Amino acid sequence: MDPRELTTVDVDLTAAQWTKSSYSGDNGGQCVEVARNIPGIVAVRDSKNPDGPALVFSPDEWKAFLGGAKGGEFDLS
Repeated sequence: MDPRELTTVDVDLTAAQWTKSSYSGDNGGQCVEVARNIPGIVAVRDSKNPDGPALVFSPDEWKAFLGGAKGGEFDLS
């Protein structure tokens, strides 16, 4: 399978406890929310569309993403 392909899965996120960064404030900005309380997955959604789709990652995938973000891997400049 090509690692760039997306896979659609049905995951029950009704028990998800969503959190967002304390840096995001309450001003209606562009934020993501993360749920890490469901075993085996990390879910990410748009805070402005809580009933919309969520991206679901394995904990290892999420850790790799955070490491890349902190390390500047995704910087545009």
